[in-house]
Amino acid sequence: MTHLLNQKTPKEFEPSNSSTNTNSPQSTYNAPTLKIMPHNELKNKILSKVSTDLADIEKALHDNLTPNLSLVSEIAGHLLFSGGKRLRPLLMLLSSRLCTQTLDKIDLETSTKEQLPKKVDLETSTIQQLPSGNSVDLLVKFSTIFEYLHAATLLHDDVVDEAQMRRGKPSAHSRWSVPKVVLTGDFLLARSLSLAAATKIPEIIAIMAKITEDMSQGEIEQMEYKSKVDLTESQYLKIIERKTAVLIQGACRSGAILADAGKENISALDKYGYHLGIAFQMADDLLDYTGDATALGKNPGADIREGKLTLPLIHALSKANNEDSEVMKNIIINCCGKLDDFNNSLDNFPLMLEKINKYKGIEYTEFLAKHHVEQAKKSLELFQECEAKEILMLLADYSISRKV
Repeated sequence: MTHLLNQKTPKEFEPSNSSTNTNSPQSTYNAPTLKIMPHNELKNKILSKVSTDLADIEKALHDNLTPNLSLVSEIAGHLLFSGGKRLRPLLMLLSSRLCTQTLDKIDLETSTKEQLPKKVDLETSTIQQLPSGNSVDLLVKFSTIFEYLHAATLLHDDVVDEAQMRRGKPSAHSRWSVPKVVLTGDFLLARSLSLAAATKIPEIIAIMAKITEDMSQGEIEQMEYKSKVDLTESQYLKIIERKTAVLIQGACRSGAILADAGKENISALDKYGYHLGIAFQMADDLLDYTGDATALGKNPGADIREGKLTLPLIHALSKANNEDSEVMKNIIINCCGKLDDFNNSLDNFPLMLEKINKYKGIEYTEFLAKHHVEQAKKSLELFQECEAKEILMLLADYSISRKV
């Protein structure tokens, strides 16, 4: 998969204030001029176009879980069926469909059968052209690879972070023992790898192996950087690439591979997935400062409590004067791992938020997220207009408009 972390921040994203005083909190940023429809309108428009796909994905997640023990199913289902967005399997379906629709249009123009899309046969798991009509589409089955893997990482992350809530519900390890939850996460990981192996496509298997390596290292790296007050933006980007972007990137790339798309199309969707994943995680990090506890299903400020420095805080620290920097650093050091001290304090979170806003940490993160949305959309320019492309463009907007 393409790794793009070495890209420099575009000049138009530099502070518009030309002052050389980098500690000045007055700098503002020229964010991209994205025209994004209101969140609820955007969400409803997307849902109206993908409701059938989401229903198919939901059914496939139930049908393909197949544990031998009911307890495993119960623990896995506690998270897996608790209202996830199904973004990753949906992206795989749409990416494949985008390549298919593009190739279909080319075929109509040239009448060459060689350019028809190819998919995976249900019985033999070998690449061959599926018959037309309402035949079983294995893409739905294989799209669950990415949701099972995502759920596995969430189960493990919640244990590592000692998180109490997930999607508005008590986390799995607060209901079952930690060993049972960890092993259920292992089962979901193994299930995703089994489905990847069932494709018998080496590229898909290699993608899954690389994703599991990267996500594991990303989690370890985040633990190593816990409460590190001098964490740099570059280090942060590397963490979120490994923890979030690689899975979204892999879903998009795999969809193109299953459609038997050419290298150029595969590369374009790989880039789309990378930029979408980075924007999605940045928006998620923003919600920890700007979101509502009821909507989020957890208390704001959870990242600081867990010792995770994200971009709004990293940027603010890099721009703060010595006095404000010490205030923020003391909050981080004193509150890490102290759930009650941080959440019940009348001063800590509001004070931290005040400093972050003073040094434009929220604003800076917003314009960088918008930049990655623009780059994601730009990656799709080589594809012809079709419904799949329209939905992928809408999902790019959704990544930074969402409230939860």
